[in-house]
Amino acid sequence: MLTLESLKLDMGKVKEIISGFIRGMVAGSRAEGIVLGISGGVDSAVLTKLCVDALGSERVFGLILPDTRVTPEEDIKDAIDLAESLKIKYWRRDIDDIIDSYERSEFYVHDHKLALGNLRARVRMSLLYYVANSRNLLVAGSGDRSEILIGYFTKYGDGGADLLPIGDLYKTQVRWMAEWLGLPERIARKPSSPRLWEGQMAEKELGIPYERIDLILHGLFDLRIDIDSLREEFGSDVDRVMEMHSRSAHKRTMPPIARVRI
Repeated sequence: MLTLESLKLDMGKVKEIISGFIRGMVAGSRAEGIVLGISGGVDSAVLTKLCVDALGSERVFGLILPDTRVTPEEDIKDAIDLAESLKIKYWRRDIDDIIDSYERSEFYVHDHKLALGNLRARVRMSLLYYVANSRNLLVAGSGDRSEILIGYFTKYGDGGADLLPIGDLYKTQVRWMAEWLGLPERIARKPSSPRLWEGQMAEKELGIPYERIDLILHGLFDLRIDIDSLREEFGSDVDRVMEMHSRSAHKRTMPPIARVRI
């Protein structure tokens, strides 16, 4: 029987590995540092803290990019408080007006929630890369292993980054890391949400709690447990997770190329 105990890690060792990875990526790219989006959620908070510990606060820059119509005020406050507590330079730039500018385009489709939500993620990505390009920085993405494996991210949006320092940690492990790092409990335990539209909550949208998703993914991809055995323990949720993984395969690969060289 799989339990959360099987996901336990030596957090000190994990931090050492991730810190070395961040420093190596920055040095190897001859970049000045890192820029990242700070949302007020647990993933971006852990990422920010790890980057600061690896590089120093003076080499980490943050962008807080709310659409104030869908981003809760408490998330904005948590993001600002985190940036200030870690003493990094940050900019807040509301993206409401950028999103609104698309409505004046003849191709704009009103009331298409998914397209509009993904647009918000892609606008944020473009602003992060503007800052990165103009200051010789790398964009650090906050995607975790759970989101990557089930495709719960926007292609060329929050999935667009130069490095993914916490991309090998399941969501459950990211929360444990947040607690181990001493981040505020309200952030470590905050329910996950991409905040792409009003009221969006990750686990409600996915239909399965992250702790259960993580155990299924751990069984499938780390332990290579037989699918039928996993079904005995987790039922039809195994098939749901496998379907999400399969349907999102295109998000984890480069676009297909028509090969013409013989």
